[in-house]
Amino acid sequence: MKNCLTVLISFFSLSLFAQQKPTDLDKSPLDVSYSPSNFPILKMNGKQTEGPFARVLYSRPQKAGRTIFGGIVNYEQVWRLGANEATEIEFFKNARVTGKNISKGRYSMYAICHEKTWTIVLNNEKDVWGLFYNAKKDVFRTDVPVQLTEVITENFTMYFEDGKDNSTKLIIMWDNERVELPISY
Repeated sequence: MKNCLTVLISFFSLSLFAQQKPTDLDKSPLDVSYSPSNFPILKMNGKQTEGPFARVLYSRPQKAGRTIFGGIVNYEQVWRLGANEATEIEFFKNARVTGKNISKGRYSMYAICHEKTWTIVLNNEKDVWGLFYNAKKDVFRTDVPVQLTEVITENFTMYFEDGKDNSTKLIIMWDNERVELPISY
């Protein structure tokens, strides 16, 4: 009886220690955006029979009263387009980005912000946390103009704005800046 009780107490003690505590809510939560827009809902409702064209996975830091461009995002330096892990974009078909051919696949995505333009970078390094950037793995760079907005975007935001004729634009917004990356398939 004593051995049985010892085993039972040991079992319950180990099971208490084995349970993991959930993580705290991330200050920069992970988000995803698809082209076509709302792809998962369209597919679930039977309105989309093909796969998506593209998706972007990114973290959404907040402005929280900070100076963003020229502040926490330094001009002329590589930025991971968000927080935590580097942003990743996946093309499910071969694509043309600002007129340049990009092969189907998944890429880390970075930006080098300037006052009037951003240089958007696609890189073959994947699953990168933080800014462990290796320029030797760049596959694509293009400059896009900055558009200043009147409305402040509090949370870093990326989404696809679908056009006609197999085209979309990846819209990137934060603070009072917006850039558009044209993509076609």
